[in-house]
Amino acid sequence: MQVKTMCNRDCPDACGIVATVENGRITRIEGDPDHPVTAGFLCYRTNKFLARQYDPERITTPLLRTGDRFEPISWDRAIETIAAKLEQVLAESGPAAIFHYRSGGSMGLMKQVTDYFFERIGPVAIKSGDICSGAGDVAQETDFGIEDAHDWFDLRNSRTILMWGKNPFISSIHLVPLLRELKKQGTRFVQIDPVHHRACDFADLYLQPRPGGDIALAYGLARVLFETGRVDPSAGSYCEHLDGFKADAFARPLAEWARSADVGVEEIECLADAYADGPSALLVGWGVQRRAHGSAAVRMLDALAAISGNLGVPGGGVSFSVARRAAFDLSFLEGLKTAPRSIPEPLIGPGLLEASDPPYRFLWVTAGNPVAMLPESGTVARALESMEMTVVVDSFLTDSARCAHLVLPAATMLEDDDVLGSYGHHYLGLMHPVVPPLGESKTDYQIVQLLARRMKAGDEFERTPDEWKKILLRRTAKKGVGFEELERGVRRNPLREKVMFADRTFPTASGKVNLIRAAPVEVSAVDEQRPMLLMALATDKSQASQWPDRAQQGPALCTVHPETARGFADGDEALLESEIASIRIKLRFDANQRRDVALMDKGGWHQRGRSANALVPAAVTDAGGGARYYDTPVRLLPAN
Repeated sequence: MQVKTMCNRDCPDACGIVATVENGRITRIEGDPDHPVTAGFLCYRTNKFLARQYDPERITTPLLRTGDRFEPISWDRAIETIAAKLEQVLAESGPAAIFHYRSGGSMGLMKQVTDYFFERIGPVAIKSGDICSGAGDVAQETDFGIEDAHDWFDLRNSRTILMWGKNPFISSIHLVPLLRELKKQGTRFVQIDPVHHRACDFADLYLQPRPGGDIALAYGLARVLFETGRVDPSAGSYCEHLDGFKADAFARPLAEWARSADVGVEEIECLADAYADGPSALLVGWGVQRRAHGSAAVRMLDALAAISGNLGVPGGGVSFSVARRAAFDLSFLEGLKTAPRSIPEPLIGPGLLEASDPPYRFLWVTAGNPVAMLPESGTVARALESMEMTVVVDSFLTDSARCAHLVLPAATMLEDDDVLGSYGHHYLGLMHPVVPPLGESKTDYQIVQLLARRMKAGDEFERTPDEWKKILLRRTAKKGVGFEELERGVRRNPLREKVMFADRTFPTASGKVNLIRAAPVEVSAVDEQRPMLLMALATDKSQASQWPDRAQQGPALCTVHPETARGFADGDEALLESEIASIRIKLRFDANQRRDVALMDKGGWHQRGRSANALVPAAVTDAGGGARYYDTPVRLLPAN
């Protein structure tokens, strides 16, 4: 038997899956050939998912902490224990003492119903901002009034494709066949990234600026476009502050912008030649905005697309993220409008520990592993352990689950029942449970149903998943893409055009693009004491922290330029130290990398001493509540 479902993990491709079931067990998963983006193949991570699905380490029963051990308990006892504590905290301290943390470990829209439950019993405290994309999200909303992207296949109309800090070979593998098709047809590819990777070799032109040099590089590019008359003559009709932006670009000579970005003047001139040969699509990677001035950096790229005439035209645009939630009816949620208080997501560790009047007493964690994935892993772990009760919903004893008082076994994506959008393309699809949840595992919605019944939270939680899906799809159903249509296969979101802002009007206060003024040019944070910036990058080997156990043995691998590691040999063990912590690593030399970067894989386990985030101080970006993951200076020390 074959069952179609979707991949709900934190990836822009949001693939369609065809699962084969034999005797109640999934024996094979493949990419859905009928999904326009998936096109019949899955990424390496998902191809290996059955090993995770049937991993003997998977949790299949509720676990209660007893001393330093966990013991299995019944669901009845688990729900009663949780409900009693919630009722106690609500009565004694009010809902502000309860914190609900939901991250992006599952992108299914049914997870919003968990949010709804905590609003109904509270509303309780929640996170604000977003560690992954918050700075870039706010940047585009500030500039354009809304955030969204051109259609996935609109790249076929591009003459030049500029990938700024984006590595599709890792972060969006289903884009690669399209890029290869276009390259054969003569489309020019430009890559800008301080990190050398496979996409850099694919490009026709590659610039390797210093980490954080994006704003200076963008100003240099803007200056050349103005100087050479390659700014859209009509830009003033749809761009606010155009004269001021031009003055900012001319505030420094081109050579100074180049020095600040650590690239050559001639490289900026070649970049201008390529980008001006449009239509040009600008694809913005998430790493660009994971710095102190990350939102300003994305706003600079928005400005480049605007002044060059690449807004509102096929093959153009500046695409950072698709507004996947915009397709769905979430009117039943109030969110930040009613939350009694919130903590910016990058500050959750210290925020939970330092809160008073009232202090936080109860924490619910789902669809995330904050200890491994948030800055200051050690502080986050202490925060989870400090609660009177921390409940973690997960399929494995992750770093965060090990800090919990109660762990609830979560269904995997192949057992879930949900509806899905994507932040990389505009296709919507339904998730169908391929097999029942393993053992006593339950979906987030099934867990919330049990808790809602015990706490008499409302009849809405008696709805079936399909009834909730129909509610979520009310907006698109009015345009012909409702539940019944999605039961027949994926459909494109009918609420979004294939080309953004085709009429060059924008839902901003002025109706124009709000060009950034006086963007701050970052000074490199490295010095002689700590000469490298830590960058923990996505990898094709794991989805965030969802590593197999065998891959988390021994010191984590750290890639550096050999000249930065004088006194060490390739393969040596060393300590990688920031201002707040150090971890043991194994060195790998790569002369293609810059001398001021230290590269690690994202999502290493804190419990094994492999978490890069243990070295990253808790701090937020200039806007949007993003995490400053790539601002941490580090140095190498002898392992002993």
